Amino acid sequence: MSHILGIELRRSAALGTALTLLVVGVVLLFFAEGIGFATGWMQLAMTQRLYLAVLWPLALAAGAWQARREHRSNVAELFASTPRPVAQRTAPTLGAMAVAVVCGYLAMGLAGGLWIIGTAEYLPVSVFVVMAVGGLALIAAAWLGLAVGRLLPSPATAPALGVAGMALLLLIPAATRPKGWLALVFSPIYEMNKPGAYSTVPGRVSVAQAIWLTALAVCAVLLFASSGWRIRVAALLPVVAGAALAITVMPHQNRFVFDAIDPVAQELVCAEDEPRVCVSRVHSGLLSEVAPRAREGLAILAKLPDAPTRVHEDTTTYFPDVYPRWNKDVVLLRIEAGPNGHLDNEAGVPAGVVSGAFTGPPGCEKSASLAETLAAAHWLIGREPVADDSYDPADIAEAVQLWRDLRGLPAGEADARVRALRQAAVTCSVGDGLLSRSTR
Repeated sequence: MSHILGIELRRSAALGTALTLLVVGVVLLFFAEGIGFATGWMQLAMTQRLYLAVLWPLALAAGAWQARREHRSNVAELFASTPRPVAQRTAPTLGAMAVAVVCGYLAMGLAGGLWIIGTAEYLPVSVFVVMAVGGLALIAAAWLGLAVGRLLPSPATAPALGVAGMALLLLIPAATRPKGWLALVFSPIYEMNKPGAYSTVPGRVSVAQAIWLTALAVCAVLLFASSGWRIRVAALLPVVAGAALAITVMPHQNRFVFDAIDPVAQELVCAEDEPRVCVSRVHSGLLSEVAPRAREGLAILAKLPDAPTRVHEDTTTYFPDVYPRWNKDVVLLRIEAGPNGHLDNEAGVPAGVVSGAFTGPPGCEKSASLAETLAAAHWLIGREPVADDSYDPADIAEAVQLWRDLRGLPAGEADARVRALRQAAVTCSVGDGLLSRSTR
């Protein structure tokens, strides 16, 4: 059987299918919407799942194209008259296509993994589960394509099936609205877009999707191997049973994946030296890049009385709202990985640390404005605030004016105002005009 499978891999559409999925997948990973998986392994796994929007229809079309081989060669009746069991005749083709789509998918993941392997250190088990479900989705697609191609052996079947498969994936969310959880059952790409640093896919979601995709694959095998209408009708039973079981397992909660957070990814990992600098576990590979620049910021803040002595990554999430523990001795710093997997805007880390010292606790209603924060921070740094794509130009303009106001004050008075802003920020009691010259 292994010898036959090897022949099938060489002579069928399997090799071409694997190469097509690999090339298209790599192009999508790196060029479709920028590199959105630079943060870590879960982001890579979810990004791969998102691009099943293209790979799944390709696997469908490849299966349908392969199924026409017997029809094109006019050997269907000859094979049917042989005493070999149906399973023995169909297993090599099914196996070859399964190996092809899985290898193409894994090679795509390997290409992405090589890009981030130097910085992505957090590798939860759920990454392998998410990728396994993606591979199962492609197997189901290829086998379903084989079944449809055998039933409809037309040259138009493969391209038509590919277009229909893409349309189906894109229409599932609209067809199941407002029950978004139902789309999670039947679509392997739903809610996999733009994964955050702490995103994850809950285990129950993966189990429910695996049940549905397995049922779809079993149905496809029965249709591909069938020779009569009874078996073809019976092939619908696994689909019905699988759908019912998957719906039962799936949590009936909308945005279930979109709102899912991995608490282990948020745990802090700290540098050994003082002053203490800590980042989230998912960003632990960036700690050596963050620590020296963060300490530069702490050195600048040492000019303030009762200055912060530690820097922690700001692990705040807004879907759902989860805030890190507040401590006035700790500066919270947002950390982002750039497209290359390394720290984004490394040069801006010291300024980010200094600015963070003028922010208040979560939910504070009397906090310093962005312009006040930037002006006070840059007064300590000793340079004028500059335009940044992450800030509104109006905020930058106001910060520059406040900074110039501070520069125009006597050094002692400017220093007192900056200190007063820091104290008001940490006590959530910031008033109007703390930095403006008009309040002298």
